[in-house]
Amino acid sequence: MPPISPTNRKEAEEFFEFVGLADITPRLNNSTNTKNPTNSKNSMNDVDYMRIALEEGAMAAERGEVPVGAVLVDAEGVVLGRDGNRSIERNDPSAHAEINVLRQAGEKIANYRLSGSTLYVTVEPCIMCAGAIVHARVSRLVYGAEDPKTGAIVSLYQIGSDQKLNHTIEFTGGVSGKECGDLLRKFFRSRRKK
Repeated sequence: MPPISPTNRKEAEEFFEFVGLADITPRLNNSTNTKNPTNSKNSMNDVDYMRIALEEGAMAAERGEVPVGAVLVDAEGVVLGRDGNRSIERNDPSAHAEINVLRQAGEKIANYRLSGSTLYVTVEPCIMCAGAIVHARVSRLVYGAEDPKTGAIVSLYQIGSDQKLNHTIEFTGGVSGKECGDLLRKFFRSRRKK
């Protein structure tokens, strides 16, 4: 098995070939979104962090979970948590990737408030996850594919920007959106064939 956390393009190509998404790697570095989300000296950008989330999503698919992955970084770009969906594995309907990384981060910093952090997730969060993101005081959300069936950031609801709530989040959608959508489509196509 290739490295789960590729450190260079060759390893990334091997990883995505292993999980059946070899066509993704040529597009990963072609994004024009090079904003450093944390305004730190960290050289990683939205696409780099989304690549980590895609890795977590691909590993979730290998476990038979819906392939959603997430990574949460602090204001300096330090990874506080990374995971994929684990609802089936844990028999827990709340074990979505976003919830898992919020829990990891809270334990890591010994605080449920994650102010200054940025959450990267391959798919627009559902209403449960959007609510948890708001309650955790995440500052910024970056997601890949929109979810027209359950999305709670722009698609069905606008939880992250609802002024009636005590916190709103900055969000950016569509980062590596095609790659994130391809991961989901490939997974569900393979499930329908079984």
